[in-house]
Amino acid sequence: MATFRSRQGKWQARIRRKGENPVSNSFLTLHDAERWARQIETDMDKGIYTSVVIAERTTFREIIERYMREVTPSMLSAREDLIRLRATCRKPICNLSMLALTPSRVAEYRDERLKEVSAGTVIRELSYFSSIINHARREWGINTTNPVTLVRKPSAPKGRARTLSDTEKGRLLTELVATKDNRRNIWMKPLVELALESAMRRGELLAMLWVNVDLDRRVAFLPTSKNGDSRQVPLSTSAVTILKQLPHSIDGRVFPVRASTVAAAFVKATRRSVVLDFHFHDLRHTAITNIAEKLPNVLELSSVTGHKTLLMLKRYTHFKAEDLAKKLG
Repeated sequence: MATFRSRQGKWQARIRRKGENPVSNSFLTLHDAERWARQIETDMDKGIYTSVVIAERTTFREIIERYMREVTPSMLSAREDLIRLRATCRKPICNLSMLALTPSRVAEYRDERLKEVSAGTVIRELSYFSSIINHARREWGINTTNPVTLVRKPSAPKGRARTLSDTEKGRLLTELVATKDNRRNIWMKPLVELALESAMRRGELLAMLWVNVDLDRRVAFLPTSKNGDSRQVPLSTSAVTILKQLPHSIDGRVFPVRASTVAAAFVKATRRSVVLDFHFHDLRHTAITNIAEKLPNVLELSSVTGHKTLLMLKRYTHFKAEDLAKKLG
């Protein structure tokens, strides 16, 4: 049975049913309150009503924190994701209840973040929000729509096409040389050199184990990669030479160093060598561009890089028009 009362300039509708938690909502007019109550009672009669009480009492922060405890640890990028999610929890949007997390609030968050970070970062954050909310709806009984799906995403930025020139490569590797005087990380130079030879991602390089490296067959086995599949990476003669010169750590990793340490050291090296606007992932772009000249067959190239689709691989390969013209005859 629905009851109505005027409260603080609004009309509150309240529905009580035996065996159900009381449901209430406030509206500007009595007409809207009555219409809402009729719809809820109709849904209850049909047995299709689902309570939003849990969504109303649960904040977005609580959902993210539970996701960090129960879901994130099983992901390949758990360490980086936990850092990002902890930072997200400090944002004002996380104080909202799941019921109050409307498309307009998400749009406000999007616009504020675009003033601080790139469009690509905002797109990734919204995608993560959407995944977390969908998980909460499926697994934790949070009865709410996913507001992210109703929000316009920023235009996706063009993929980076930055590669390392031979001159820049020489300067960068020089700045990565570790000596007793400069106390630089001994793993950085071989790590960068192997990245340029193998086209492996930073995470793949740091997760690589000696037990999965066969120098005789010139193959490195990766049990898991970014797309979740395992793959075997062929090693060039130079890559094998780099690996043979490395000391073996007791934990079995080829590169026993943290991702955060690599990131910080690489940024410092690019500054010292004056290699501007260059990220660690651009090493992969450079490597694939160079390998594409040796392996023009796209299927062979994808076997090396681990790309599943030609569309993704295409942005890493750059063929000169004049070279293609010569092949046409």
